[in-house]
Amino acid sequence: MPGINYSDAGVDVDAGERAVELMRASVARTMRREVVGGLGGFAGLFDISRYTGMQQPLLATSTDGVGTKIAVARAMGIHNTVGIDLVAMVVDDLVVCGAEPLFLTDYIATGSVDPVRMASIVEGISTGCEQAGCALVGGETAEHPGLMEPDEYDLAAAGTGIVDAPDALGPERVVTGDVLVAMRSSGLHSNGYSLARRVLMPDASALEEVVPELTRSVGEELMEPTRIYTRDCLALIESADVHAFSHITGGGIAANVARVLPDNQAADLDRSTWSPHAIFSLLASRGGIDTREMERTFNMGLGMVAVVGQASVEQALTTLTERGVDAWVCGSVRDRTTDDVGDASAKGGAGGAVSLVGSYAKDGSG
Repeated sequence: MPGINYSDAGVDVDAGERAVELMRASVARTMRREVVGGLGGFAGLFDISRYTGMQQPLLATSTDGVGTKIAVARAMGIHNTVGIDLVAMVVDDLVVCGAEPLFLTDYIATGSVDPVRMASIVEGISTGCEQAGCALVGGETAEHPGLMEPDEYDLAAAGTGIVDAPDALGPERVVTGDVLVAMRSSGLHSNGYSLARRVLMPDASALEEVVPELTRSVGEELMEPTRIYTRDCLALIESADVHAFSHITGGGIAANVARVLPDNQAADLDRSTWSPHAIFSLLASRGGIDTREMERTFNMGLGMVAVVGQASVEQALTTLTERGVDAWVCGSVRDRTTDDVGDASAKGGAGGAVSLVGSYAKDGSG
């Protein structure tokens, strides 16, 4: 096959280089003073010398993706917000143990590199990093002709954070009598989209439907970016007696809260303390989805839950309210009994039991 080159095989190296150039400005916005060097190196460098005063510095790491929300982004032709979703999934998993996210690297796989589309995606990732206070120190854009269609892409990222061992949060710090403080989600966030698409997106044209209770189109609702709670949680740690955080992602409310409880404890979450977003009611009614299935698939309006000491409840609510977070007391921790099965136990079988009780409020509270 004389004369064949990489471009003939479907990989456009020049397009990749143009994409990197278009990304530079947005990536530069995320830089922290600890970043050594800039975009384009084989590896990102981060100076951690200012953390040497910690008693026992622990590095925390998390890897995640966006899932099938990308299918909605492609159908809508909107690519500058799924990057926010990507960052949220990573950094808010880091902060649950009390870790400050330091830096993130991303991975974008695509059938064909469109420099403008790639730059738009990275713009969203950079925006998310800014919101979280972490640096985007590098990444990879991989072109996969023949494996993916030209306009297909997928996203993943890995983040690194740091926490001093004595300050690490988790089940071992939770005690009976602790209070659960909920932080409202911005919508579906980035979980349950395979089910949401099955119900609301039989084809791309369905995204144009304007639903009165949503006050916007289905597509606009499904593209609402995930709220990033990292800085809010770090501020809460500084002002209140926080014992644990639960990031409500895949698996829903009960399973994720159970993960941050010790085996001998249970938590009751009172549905009457909040009203889920209209999108959840729409999904339940159109899909004929029962409450239990909704609660183990979607966040139902809870994006993050803090487990705080009783004496810190008012301070926790004040801190979050001052930061513009809609927060409220949604439940409490108690001793677990032999009859306590709960709605869910933690992934892997470890952790406490969690029950959701009562009926959801209808007045928009929470």
